[in-house]
Amino acid sequence: MHFFAPRLGGLVSDGVRYPGISVAGDRRRYQVSCGRAKRIELAPGDLVTLVSDDGGSRIWVCAFDERGDDATQALGQPGSAREDGIPDGIDRGEIDAWMAAAGGSDKPIARVPVFDENTPAGERFIVRAESRMDIWLFVPLGRSALEQGGGGSVTVEVSHAVSRKRPLPEPIGSVREEFRVDSGTARAYHLRKGDYVQIIDVDGRQCSDFMAIRADALEQGTERHIDSTVTRTLVAGAYPAPGLFDKFYDQDMVPLLALAQDTVGRHDTFALACTARGYDERGFPGHLNCSDNISHAYEPFGVARRAAWPAINFFFNSAISPTDNRLQAGEAWSRPGDYVALQALTDLVCVSTACPDDVDPINGWNPTDIHVRIYKPDRPLVRAVAHRPFAESEASMTVNSAFHPRTSALTQSFAVARDVWLPSSYDATRAISEYWACRSAVTVQDMSSLRKYDVLGPDAETLLQACLSRNIAKLSANRAVYALMLSETGSVIDDGTLFRLNQEAFRWCCGSEESARQLKRVAEERGLRVWIKALWSAMPNLAVQGPNSRELMKRVTFIQPHQPALENLRWFGFTVARLGDRQGPSFMLSRTGYTGELGYEIFCSEADSVAIWDALMEAGGDLGLQPMGSDALEILRVEAGLMAAGHEFLPGVDAHEAGLGFAVDMAKGDFIGRTALERNTGAPRRKLVGLQFRGNEVPAHGAPVFNGTLQVGEVTSAVRSPMFQSAIAMARVAVEFADAETDLEVGCLDGHMKRLPARVCDIPFYDPKRERARA
Repeated sequence: MHFFAPRLGGLVSDGVRYPGISVAGDRRRYQVSCGRAKRIELAPGDLVTLVSDDGGSRIWVCAFDERGDDATQALGQPGSAREDGIPDGIDRGEIDAWMAAAGGSDKPIARVPVFDENTPAGERFIVRAESRMDIWLFVPLGRSALEQGGGGSVTVEVSHAVSRKRPLPEPIGSVREEFRVDSGTARAYHLRKGDYVQIIDVDGRQCSDFMAIRADALEQGTERHIDSTVTRTLVAGAYPAPGLFDKFYDQDMVPLLALAQDTVGRHDTFALACTARGYDERGFPGHLNCSDNISHAYEPFGVARRAAWPAINFFFNSAISPTDNRLQAGEAWSRPGDYVALQALTDLVCVSTACPDDVDPINGWNPTDIHVRIYKPDRPLVRAVAHRPFAESEASMTVNSAFHPRTSALTQSFAVARDVWLPSSYDATRAISEYWACRSAVTVQDMSSLRKYDVLGPDAETLLQACLSRNIAKLSANRAVYALMLSETGSVIDDGTLFRLNQEAFRWCCGSEESARQLKRVAEERGLRVWIKALWSAMPNLAVQGPNSRELMKRVTFIQPHQPALENLRWFGFTVARLGDRQGPSFMLSRTGYTGELGYEIFCSEADSVAIWDALMEAGGDLGLQPMGSDALEILRVEAGLMAAGHEFLPGVDAHEAGLGFAVDMAKGDFIGRTALERNTGAPRRKLVGLQFRGNEVPAHGAPVFNGTLQVGEVTSAVRSPMFQSAIAMARVAVEFADAETDLEVGCLDGHMKRLPARVCDIPFYDPKRERARA
């Protein structure tokens, strides 16, 4: 294997050739974020291009031959290898398991530095393999990044020397059997209880219908298969929802399959497989169809033929039109190698098809193959679904938070938050108890799905002044500010908290990857000298909230004299602390939160997360400490009048209409969105208000708000408030009806058949002066 290091910037394009290097063949592209490792299998002649996305990131490479022995000498960098193993700041689980399986767990690991802190953004290294081997790529996050900023990612492009017409993803377990379902055909197969089945879209944009029948019932002459009505009822899911249900049941309510992994997230759960009649009526008599193919595949098992089979339609991109409630379908979202994996909960006889439809867009008018792998249950799959920040992004699978070893022992209720599984509530308490613990004592909540970006360099302040709604020039070190990122139309792209680490280093904690895209776009357009470095989940964080939170933090923190003391931290101040004493793990501690209560947030390294969780739980027992999930947070958020993306702010709603005008500093210089806000401020059309209901019935998000028969607004967020013992909501209404004490109604049952009376009030509903948070 050899390294090349051209300084050309950007990715290798099809028109670029390097001496002695061929880039013919198939390509795959990955992104490795800080704190992560990536294994890449290489065959002779394969080419790997590494691109430093953000610059200034440490990136290491290890190489192993087919026996799992060190092959670092093949990296072509004599004298640069260091035999000190995996670098700190890396999640070691995957590589430790691989090393053990390769028989090399006790062998020394040498690594070669590819990029370092002085590497500029866009710097590239190119690797060509001369033999079959595995390389591991490490992008560590150093502990110093907590104070000084850091992070980043590397883009990896693999060009295979030998063209692979139908590349498949690497196996995700111990393969028991695999086979190809050719285009326009179907195949039946057995699944044993515990087995996993992986259904792979080989070339992308190909629908695959799936059906499963219980094997024990079939042996007794009874057909018990996946039933749409039973499944929809038991999982409380509407028909049809993009995506997949968690479990699938038969007519006897016996669970047959559970979803394990999904890299697409866009399927139709229970439409019919395509039928002969469907093609006949569109002028294609005799066309191949999946229903007949399923019947043919099931014939050896004594299953009766059907003219139309219900199915899970994997990769079928369907939706219900909001205007006429009709089922619609378009080209599949799946890409080459995308898959769905399910686990059999009992013995099953299954069928998978490769849909022959070439007269509709669902297969891109070009039906292709489906590949099926069956895995033994000896290596349980981690539940995961795909997360794509943008449509063009490569998918990353959801992961467990660094605090998962502790939270998973306390609850089985998890929900996806961006690309991380986080608790929605805890088994021993549930949302109402957790809510009151935050109001009266103290809670700890895993908030690791927050997006975190370090903005570094001499022009960092200039960039943030242009992109954010607050005056960043007034922000001191060890201070933070809540700010908005606006579009040219004045609508809110994202909101978040900006921390100033030092003169040229900021940390932007926000809700969306769209923030980074906006920052990078503006930096490039204006030629600013700045690095925007993604931290992703490499810096997990906890929210410690409630009136006893200060006392809890006193018990667990040690702060050096050169850092602000805990008792001197004002609202939106932060410091760097250590756990227990001066030798303990370090973490960034900010006096911020999303509950309206006195509270703090902890930002730490993954390696220290469990120790910090344990210390908090041990020290907070007599303070009434409880873990809290997202269900309770939603109630607290609405009572505190705190806005959320997709609810109070969304495209087409400017900052003032979103109730966020307080976060816009019109006295500062020019910033993106200012002109639009100046134009809109003089003649506002809508205003965000509170609604206090007489009863406990909670209206739906988006429910219409009426004055008589005239719709004057819509509900943006609503909860049942334990504090007020009634339903409350935030709503965006016409300014003519936005005065406090105005009586309005929220429409249910088509907006007219049932009304919920409500009265307009100010927000926040609770503690309007934020005295509790400022305490």
